[in-house]
Amino acid sequence: MSLPFADRAEAGVLLAEMLVDTGLADPVVLALPRGGVAVAGPVAERLCAPLEVLVTRKIGHPAQPELGLGAVAEGGEPVFDLALLDRLRMTEEDLGPVVERERRELARRVAVYRGERSLPRLTGRDVVVVDDGLATGGTARAALRAVRSARPRRLVLAAPVGSPKTVTALRDEADEVVMLVTPPGFHAVGQWYKRFEQLSDADVLRLLGRGTGGWSPA
Repeated sequence: MSLPFADRAEAGVLLAEMLVDTGLADPVVLALPRGGVAVAGPVAERLCAPLEVLVTRKIGHPAQPELGLGAVAEGGEPVFDLALLDRLRMTEEDLGPVVERERRELARRVAVYRGERSLPRLTGRDVVVVDDGLATGGTARAALRAVRSARPRRLVLAAPVGSPKTVTALRDEADEVVMLVTPPGFHAVGQWYKRFEQLSDADVLRLLGRGTGGWSPA
């Protein structure tokens, strides 16, 4: 496989072909916004499956928001990196204000992306959670646990690229993890894409066919 991928859409097409061979039955595709939506579009189209977003938010350090200490997904409880908290001599309670702030932002994004609609029925169905890449895996872990609580028949995590260590760790959270590549030189998701622009809420709505222009790759 030629790396880096041209963009998220190309990666999604390649990922879709791998997923076709996994024997999914009555699948639903849940994309982790924002970047995962651009990958999940071609996946849902190839699987003839409904596409929806599953909103997640990183829980950052109060003084260093870019340092992820956990994550929360809609419908689920916060998931923390307990080893990192221990090294920093912090507790889950220390992150209470951050969690509440991220829950508010999560609710805002759910309202923007879906309005009054709820998630599709997940119980008893094959659910494919799609992201554009797995670095630390914090948001993916929170998403998988939230989906698992809905009792799907089969839970699949799919992404074009990921850290080998993270992918191994997440195999305990999903029934199957489908990856195109797990390069040993992984440092960040963006290094494996030629085009890896940041997406806006408007981009997500466009990709979902809820903005102007309908679905198109990004």
